[in-house]
Amino acid sequence: MRNEEIRGSENGDRRVLVIEDEATITEFLRIGLSYEGFDVVSASEGRSGLRLATEEAFDLVILDLMLPDLDGFAICKRLREGGSETPIIMLTARKEIPDRVAGLTMGADDYVTKPFSFEELLARIQAVLRRRGGGEAGNLIVSSGIAVNSDTHEAHRGEERMNLTRTEFAMLELMMSHPKRVFTRETLLNRIWGFDYPGDTNVVDVHISHLRRKLNAAGVEARDVIRTVYGMGYTFRPTDPESPASDATVE
Repeated sequence: MRNEEIRGSENGDRRVLVIEDEATITEFLRIGLSYEGFDVVSASEGRSGLRLATEEAFDLVILDLMLPDLDGFAICKRLREGGSETPIIMLTARKEIPDRVAGLTMGADDYVTKPFSFEELLARIQAVLRRRGGGEAGNLIVSSGIAVNSDTHEAHRGEERMNLTRTEFAMLELMMSHPKRVFTRETLLNRIWGFDYPGDTNVVDVHISHLRRKLNAAGVEARDVIRTVYGMGYTFRPTDPESPASDATVE
């Protein structure tokens, strides 16, 4: 198999190496991570990924366990034996606890089981970078009287905590992180439910409806902040007069 290296935006502040042989997953990660401001480099083979991880500087390595020529366990072990302290998050379809323990024992910082949503992986990335001192705190977003904390996965309206489900919180956090950006239903489905979710986009509308209901109950005019862009999707529109302008682009 010929190795491919895909480089993301050179404007990214933090560099991430993705070592993954499934092209669909690699592209899913490249789009999502580039959107979040990461500079993404990818390798589709274990040996070429190990070479990149050894010769270049990265803030994080996302490492698939099952690779065609050199598996993730071996790559992780060689990196740690070589003195690398770069954070490593392993991706795998294996769910057995001994495999997870083996990866962590060899020096991986975290372990994500496929299938996964991008928001779950992003939360793991942010947590790992904070633990290693490579990420900004940036865990609290406040806008329009709503505060969301990505560390505690809590959302508040004033002193009142809103009882959001994990999915509702992920949707609110994502849209508040990118105010005025229009998210299509397909993008929300990929970002929240995962790239291989078998359902249709109607589930997005259902969860938006539930989220709006809970915002209304907390005293927020939900349709003022989470607006429907007909024929496109949804967007978070801050009601704070001092809120900075943001590109109203479509994602």
